[in-house]
Amino acid sequence: MIETPSLVDQYCHGVLRTELGLGTFEAQLARTEGPPAPGTTLFDTQTGFAVRRWCPPLLGLEPHCPPARYLARRRELGVLEAGRRLLRGSGITAYLVDTGLPGDLTGPTELGMAGDAEAHEIVRLEQLAEQVADTSGTVESFLANLAESVHAAAAHAVAFTSVAGVRHGLALAPEPPGPGEVRDAAGRWLAARRVGDEPGDPVLLRHLLWIAVASGRPLQLHAGLAAAGTRADPVLLTDFVRATAGLGTDLVLLHGYPYHRHAAHLAGVFPHVYADCGAALVRTGARAATVLAEILELAPFGKILFSSGARGLPELHVVGAHLFREALARVLGTWVAEGAWSPDDAQRVAGLIASGNAGRVYGLV
Repeated sequence: MIETPSLVDQYCHGVLRTELGLGTFEAQLARTEGPPAPGTTLFDTQTGFAVRRWCPPLLGLEPHCPPARYLARRRELGVLEAGRRLLRGSGITAYLVDTGLPGDLTGPTELGMAGDAEAHEIVRLEQLAEQVADTSGTVESFLANLAESVHAAAAHAVAFTSVAGVRHGLALAPEPPGPGEVRDAAGRWLAARRVGDEPGDPVLLRHLLWIAVASGRPLQLHAGLAAAGTRADPVLLTDFVRATAGLGTDLVLLHGYPYHRHAAHLAGVFPHVYADCGAALVRTGARAATVLAEILELAPFGKILFSSGARGLPELHVVGAHLFREALARVLGTWVAEGAWSPDDAQRVAGLIASGNAGRVYGLV
């Protein structure tokens, strides 16, 4: 029996503080650009079925109960109590929280208290640039304040994260942009931006990446379909990865699916690259063990990190944790039963992926 008593969720967001009806709950459950197919709901997905399997018992209901009954029980308990039960039922002992999303989401401290867990902040570079732009009057002051803000954030955050793959795609020139390029790009963005606009200019995105690399904090990079389709295949980062080798900053490739094998390959080739196995499992639900086995084909076992990738719903923290545990037990348990692995090795690797690797990368231990 493979056990994972401690889970470090190395990438997630806070949860909503507001009560949710069926429509708003579904909008958080599966992020689409339109309604579900006629006669169905967004619970009719791998993620939706996983929520109905794992979450109802934490609220005193039977597994697989109908969505309407589940949401009625959720409202009966209230958003705070339901969230507390769900988060504490996940078994996650530490959250690394990207605070860069808008909306009424809990911050790291509040999330940690609700889940009875440690919590640490991840700073999103693009949001930081937006905040600096709001208080900077000139291009020169913006660039100076941006460098100072990244330095200050590095003193308290466990990592930086970038959504360059979402804003532009990952086919960025690998080298740091020159000072003149940066000034020109910053000037164009500041002149055209409206309040709430994050930078999408490739020169500014590269500048953000490189000042984060200089900080020495781990840098998380969004990839896969959660970002910008084929433009966010992590293989496109190969030249950037090579350019950052030996500089002392670890790169963590987030999400990755359906290019998770590519992320695992990069983690196998480059000593400072790590692969996240989180959101891919949540998205694939009952097929999570297959996806995890594919990541384990290529990535060294000390280079794989668990996350839930959850945002908005505490249910997604629960699903991420349970699917990971079940997938890991199924994959490693099969290899032990076949004689390919020893039980001791399987248990050791499970501990590395569940929490040990994250503790080392982010300095939690």
